[in-house]
Amino acid sequence: MATPEFIVRLRERIGTDLLWLPGITAVVLDGDRVLLVRRSDTGAWTPVTGICDPGEHPADTAVRECLEETGVECDVEVLAVVGVTDPVVYPNGDRTRFVDHTFRCRYVSGEAYAADEESSEVRWFPLAALPAMSPMHLDRVRTAATHEGPTRLAR
Repeated sequence: MATPEFIVRLRERIGTDLLWLPGITAVVLDGDRVLLVRRSDTGAWTPVTGICDPGEHPADTAVRECLEETGVECDVEVLAVVGVTDPVVYPNGDRTRFVDHTFRCRYVSGEAYAADEESSEVRWFPLAALPAMSPMHLDRVRTAATHEGPTRLAR
């Protein structure tokens, strides 16, 4: 799915002004491997990410986005990290910042595949042999995979 309809409607009213949005990162683990997607727009490898629908609990968003993007069903185990992204400026000038909820999730079922146009590829990677990815996403994967104790508040 491209831009959610509620954001399209907001943008009609506010133009490219900064939007503060709740987002998720789902770090889906199956033993010692992690599910990653290759973004269609940038070619970058990332964990599953997405935007919460209005009124949707972030944990439910993680499960929904994982299924929509990869065909994989998962269960949320723990909220590992809460953080705020740097401003994101899209090619059309829209500006956004996300309060990200990074969840460690457990694989339940399904064959991983690029289930929507947002991803060109979906693969399982050993945690010990991750592909190149942004420091932010690498930190989210590593933190979720090893998380113990209270939720980390990233600054």
